[in-house]
Amino acid sequence: MKRNIVFLTLTVCLMLAMGPGVHAQDHAQDRNYKIGPGDVLHISVWKNEDLTRQVVVLPDGRIHFPLVKELAVAGKSVNELEKMLVAKLTEYVPEPDLSVNVTQVNSMVIYVIGKVNSPGRFAMNTRIDVLQALAVAGGLNPFAKEKEIGVFRKIDGKTTIFNFNYKEVSEGDNLDQNIMLERGDVIVVR
Repeated sequence: MKRNIVFLTLTVCLMLAMGPGVHAQDHAQDRNYKIGPGDVLHISVWKNEDLTRQVVVLPDGRIHFPLVKELAVAGKSVNELEKMLVAKLTEYVPEPDLSVNVTQVNSMVIYVIGKVNSPGRFAMNTRIDVLQALAVAGGLNPFAKEKEIGVFRKIDGKTTIFNFNYKEVSEGDNLDQNIMLERGDVIVVR
């Protein structure tokens, strides 16, 4: 019973926090947001409509932009991209007044697989922790091993596994294992 109440409370809170779909509002305000594949960017150069456009970050992390051609942007912050574009465009446009805005966040996804009620790929419009992600995935099913949950994260090309004990965290113990999730994390419920 306690588990169901915790799950229901978390689900309601998360639904209110996530809202109806993924919008760039949370991230657009953050100039340090790291751009990822699938994100839609609005790049505008003041007084130059030919250089003002929306671009989609391709799966390889690149964008195509006039005069600059291809530019690798995945993993760069909005501020870093602005500086890169200004540096590249200065050759063609004297003192370009340029701005970059994230209009749609499509790269902030996590995956929850295994013994949950609704496994799958989930888009996030805000950062969430493991417990919240499990709530989004419908909670653990009756066959799940509450003490055998892993969060798989790629760091510098290597996979790191963080252990998560649902029973302990839901009872308020060892809360430090309820880590904030990053883009691309995979939660495996055994």
